[in-house]
Order: sequence, then C-alpha cells, then structure tokens
Amino acid sequence: EMANQEEAEIQISELDLLSSMFPYEEEFAVTDQLALAELKHYVENESAEVPSSRVQFILNVKTEVANASMVEFSMACALPFKYPTVLPEITVRSSLLSRSQQILLNSDLKTYLMQNFSGEPCMLSAREWVKDHAAAYIDKDLSSSSMTASDATQSEVATFTRLWIYSHHIYNKQKRKNIIDWAKELSLSGFCMPGKPGVVCVEGLQSSCEEFWSRIRRLTWKRILIRHREDVSLEGGGHAEIQKQRKFPILEEKCFDAHGARGNHMDLGQLYHFLEEKGCADIFQMYFGVEGH
Repeated sequence: EMANQEEAEIQISELDLLSSMFPYEEEFAVTDQLALAELKHYVENESAEVPSSRVQFILNVKTEVANASMVEFSMACALPFKYPTVLPEITVRSSLLSRSQQILLNSDLKTYLMQNFSGEPCMLSAREWVKDHAAAYIDKDLSSSSMTASDATQSEVATFTRLWIYSHHIYNKQKRKNIIDWAKELSLSGFCMPGKPGVVCVEGLQSSCEEFWSRIRRLTWKRILIRHREDVSLEGGGHAEIQKQRKFPILEEKCFDAHGARGNHMDLGQLYHFLEEKGCADIFQMYFGVEGH
C-alpha cells in the first residue's frame, strides 16, 4: 500500500511538472481527466481503492528536420499504476513516418528508457530523446538495414487474428463511432453489438488487431477484456489469403431487437443465430457460459 501511494504521488508531481512546463493544450494534454481525478483522490487518502484506469496524456514535440522545416511528433503516453517502477507506455507517431520507421523509432525509445531509467520518472527524458532523435527516422531507409521493408510486411502479414472483446456495456455514441472508424482505418472486419453487455469482434492482420485493442482499451470502461483470441498463420500472407480467412465482410454495428428500460438489453437468441450463421456458434458459450440453443 505504501509503495502504491508513493508511486501515485510521483506520478502526480511529474504530471504537475509537465503541465507547468508545457501550459498549452497543443503541447501537453491529459486525455483521461477521470483517471487523473481518481489518482489524486487516491493520493489524498480519500480512497483506499486503487484507481481503475491509468492516466493517459499526449505530449507533442516539434523538432527541426534537415531542411529547417518543423515536424511534429505526437507521444501518446499511458502511466501504468506501478510507474515509475515499471516503464511508461509511449507510442510516438508522425504523419511523415512509414509504419516500419515508426516501429523502429518506438522500439529504440523503449530500449533507451530500459537502459537508463529503471524505477525513475522519465517522461521528460523520453520527450528530450524524441526531440533529439525522432527526425532522423523520417529519412531512415530501412531497406538497407537488417530488416528490409518487405521482410517487415512479410512477417506482419504472416498472422491473421480474430479478437472477441467483451465489455460490461457499450452505450456511448463516441465510442461506438471510434469502433467503426478505427476498424475501417485498420482494414478490420467484424461486428459490434452495443448495449449491455457489449460485444466487439474484429478480424484482420494481427498487428492491426493489436493496434485496435490498444486504442480501445485506452478509453474509459467499467470493464473490458479479450474473451477469446484466434490466430491463424497464413501461408502466402497476401491480400487474398486474408480475405479467405474473414468471416465478416466489413465491421458493422449489429442491434438485435433491443429491449429493457433503455432499449439496451440485446436479444441474445438472435445473437446466437447470427454467430451460428457465421460459423462462430462456439463463441457464444465463451461469452455467456451457456449453450446457445
């Protein structure tokens, strides 16, 4: 308990420091105010309950590239509850980075943090590192490095994944829009059943499914988890192979005759028949622990 309290205090003082150094929203913004409030509540001893969600924030870094133009890198950060005894989760993005450049940049940043900051607050150092090094990755020609771009796509395409996600409930319109928009952006198909409980199925490239899951679980949920996961190794790994594995053409929202006070309890019998049609009837039992019939 003492250690937890201490870690939480370190997190808050580091966040205070960041907001005083970067007062403008476009430089530093906490994306989950609720988690921050929960953390402060916990530290002020008003609550013995360990906060349920991690504080998440964005740090934007402008840096100069070779021809003196400015490039912006965005650092999406999440502080695990045990931070700083464990490393923060940071994903650096920029519209100018290719996917393989972004993967390399993020893995080099992680290596730097692992080697230099075990157990110490490191957000400012991470930001400095990005400011000093990130621009170099834009021009990195990864085809000459040990992992060629085509190898990267080969190994990425090698696995087809289907995630079955369970949520206590999905009502929020923005979340429902995110689910559909992100699936589209990441070329994932499947379906989303809003209401209580909420069910989301996404299928496609393994890396895209994992990116989808990492975005979804950063939102605030009462409870969300992957109930089941299917991974299939693809022979050729091409587009046709992926299409062959899909059970759903696109990702769409499915509402099965809602009933209940808020029109929110879906007809699970209809869900069962829908899954049966798609050849996924066995999943029903994993979600609800009962035979579908």
